[in-house]
Amino acid sequence: MPLEKLRSQRWLARDDFRSFNHRSRIMQMGYDPQDWEGKPVIAICNNWNDYNPCHQHFKQRVDEVKRGVLQAGGFPLELPTVSLGEAIIKPSALLYRNLLAMEVEEMIRAYPVDGVVLMGGCDKTTPAMLLGATSAGIPAIFLPAGPMLRGMSRGQALGSGSDAFKYWDERRAGTISEPQWQAIVGGIARSAGTCMTMGTASTMTSIAEAIGMTLPGAASIPAVDANHQRMAAQVGRRIVAMVHEDLRPARIQTREAFLNGIAVAMALGCSTNAIIHVIAQARRAGADISLADFDRASREVPVLANIRPNGSSPYLMEDFHYAGGLPALMQQLKPFLRLDQLTVNGRTLGENIEGAECFDTEVIRPLANPVYGEGALAVLRGNLAPDGCVIKPSAMSAKFLQHSGPALVFDDYPSLKKMLDDPEAEVTEDHVIVLRNAGPKGGPGMPEWGMIPLPVKLLKQGVRDMLRISDARMSGTSYGACVLHVAPEAFVGGNLALVRTGDVIAVDIPARRIHLDVGDAELERRRAAWTAPAPRYQRGYGWMFTQHILQANEGCDMDFLRTEFGESAGEPDIF
Repeated sequence: MPLEKLRSQRWLARDDFRSFNHRSRIMQMGYDPQDWEGKPVIAICNNWNDYNPCHQHFKQRVDEVKRGVLQAGGFPLELPTVSLGEAIIKPSALLYRNLLAMEVEEMIRAYPVDGVVLMGGCDKTTPAMLLGATSAGIPAIFLPAGPMLRGMSRGQALGSGSDAFKYWDERRAGTISEPQWQAIVGGIARSAGTCMTMGTASTMTSIAEAIGMTLPGAASIPAVDANHQRMAAQVGRRIVAMVHEDLRPARIQTREAFLNGIAVAMALGCSTNAIIHVIAQARRAGADISLADFDRASREVPVLANIRPNGSSPYLMEDFHYAGGLPALMQQLKPFLRLDQLTVNGRTLGENIEGAECFDTEVIRPLANPVYGEGALAVLRGNLAPDGCVIKPSAMSAKFLQHSGPALVFDDYPSLKKMLDDPEAEVTEDHVIVLRNAGPKGGPGMPEWGMIPLPVKLLKQGVRDMLRISDARMSGTSYGACVLHVAPEAFVGGNLALVRTGDVIAVDIPARRIHLDVGDAELERRRAAWTAPAPRYQRGYGWMFTQHILQANEGCDMDFLRTEFGESAGEPDIF
């Protein structure tokens, strides 16, 4: 791109009062004109704060990105963003995903920015930042935070999330001691970085790489590895070149690119959250992606990444990286990929993975020896979920692939928890636990309550899985026979709101079916008696969220942020 056409020049290069004021204020910060004159201005959207352990190393990484930008002849300026620390933020990080997306979009639009580096990785930050940058429409590249080091306790490797759930149940069952538990608490998360299991964080950064928005191999580099530092500087250098090439997200994020992302997600044994985020991001990019695309891929693409929580895998993201990372996995997946898709380094996906090697075929399996014969996720439909719901067959007991049983229904989490902790609860392994009013509007924000803990009564009997259904989400590190994202949610009158304790629910995963064994006439009688709950929020962002949030099958984006809703206010020349 010719320097005189840089977007930032509208603020800085003109001989008028406004440009004078902009230049004087930048000089107020200690910069000289030669710092910015004739150079692309690169914003670094840094998703760091003291409450987000996944991004603690970003304080250093932002300097390494700046180094790369300066080396390539750009002018870097940091734009800190809202930070969504998944494990700590309440009531749900998804509630604030769109807030972060809006912030990224609007700050890019509001400031003199020619290109942007997006620094994120913790669960919702990856889709949020890509949503915002996609809508802003300037050259953008994503820098993944990278997974943390493997957990360790008493000589045993631990996976964050997955082993937390596992050993919490064992503690409730009385099978581990307090010293053992404290060793797990202190050893399961040992460094900066995202969960080192195949949770939502690594799922979404891997999808970002698969669709072409990161440098090749970036998604799996451990956060504290020196290679991560070098990658950060490479990102800084590359974004300057992208500005000169005018390489914008619209050229990269095609429908075919998102289909690549879905195929890779299935092969990874991905988080169920991928469905929500990919649908939202694709639609922001103008690509028509739906639940049907996920279900189609799930029937064709096997799970090749042998990473917890899939099956009984002992392997974690460090192992995946050392085995060759995503390029090695995509080399195995070539029959399912559109190799001609452009990526942020200016080359095609096929060119990026050419010659990629796998160094451990137990961690990254060949197509002839998959971890699981079908994809990680299955989309179910039926009268209980006419707009769909999702389950993760690769991380559950096979005995529940086809199951029917009486419902045990709860309208809120506190009443559910009371039953779960009751050693005399009237519950059996054959029951189907139903939690409702935990969806996008009902949660609020669709919290990760979908991996409902097993009742303590059953844990002490040795039960470790049972069928659970909700309109909530679950952590990508979770596992078990959990049906999630039931749409429409109960809070808006979906049929989940009409289920009563004792109703028989049948799930048939091979047939992709979920059915409430109650006649249509009875359901209509129940609907006539149903009363809509009061809104969760009366003011502020929460009110705006609940007024405008779409359902899970539509990506939980805001209705007014959809591409087809209309154009933004546009560039600053109009003001």
